Amino acid sequence: MPLANDECDAVFGSRMMIAGKALKGGMPYWKYGANIFLTKIENAILGLHLSEYHSGFRAYSAKALRTVPFDLNSNDFVFDTEIIIQLLIHGFEIKEVPIATRYFKDASMIGFFSSVKYGLLILHSLIKYRLTKWRIRTYEQFQSSK
Repeated sequence: MPLANDECDAVFGSRMMIAGKALKGGMPYWKYGANIFLTKIENAILGLHLSEYHSGFRAYSAKALRTVPFDLNSNDFVFDTEIIIQLLIHGFEIKEVPIATRYFKDASMIGFFSSVKYGLLILHSLIKYRLTKWRIRTYEQFQSSK
């Protein structure tokens, strides 16, 4: 595991690293398309090259958690995007590992309308990050402590 070997400060599981695996694991087509679309936007705005931002498989170093102000983040799914932005701002390295996709009837997953809200909240977080970076408006959660 890259985190245990001090190769990075955060490890994210990605269902998208192996082409077609997410769909074979039962991911609905609309979620698959939305995941790819949002990931492309996030990569473009943040300057990263992640294959996925939306998996719940995450591990962080103690140093990263002591540094980033994650207590200022949302208490919702958008937390995951907010902490990625904070890791980027503070210069932490993120690595991805492939994970299996398992969608089934009783799996915890958000529906279509909640997913649309989630996507809009991601875009809002990206706008707040850019406004802070460009010093147009300040959002405390996206300020660097450097």
